[in-house]
Amino acid sequence: QVQLVESGGGLVQAGGSLNLSCAASGSIFEINDMGWYRQAPGKQRELVALILSGGSTNYDDSVQGRFTISRDNAKNTVDLQMNTLGPEDTAVYYCNANIWDRTLNRRNYWGQGTQVTVSS
Repeated sequence: QVQLVESGGGLVQAGGSLNLSCAASGSIFEINDMGWYRQAPGKQRELVALILSGGSTNYDDSVQGRFTISRDNAKNTVDLQMNTLGPEDTAVYYCNANIWDRTLNRRNYWGQGTQVTVSS
C-alpha cells in the first residue's frame, strides 16, 4: 500500500509565502514524476508544477517565477515553495506521483489535498 500525505497549507495574506510538502510512504520501489495540482471552487483541477525523477521541472504559466518545486529522492518527498501569493492562488492543492510499488505495479497516486487560502 502506497500513500501520499501533504502538509503545509493554510491562510496567508496576499504577497506572502507558503511551503507545501508531500511525503510518499509504503511499499515503494521507485517514484517517477511527482507534481502538484490545484482545484479552485467551481474549476477543474489543474497542473501547477511537475518534477521528473532526474530533476527537470515544468510550471504552469500562472506560477512561473513565483513557485518552485523540488524533491528529495532519498526521502520520497516533494515540496512546493510558493512566493508572492495572490487571491487567485486560493485552492485545494493536491500532491500527485507515478509510483512503482514493490510488486512492480505502476500506479498514479493522489494525496488527500491541503487547503491554501490567500486573503487580499
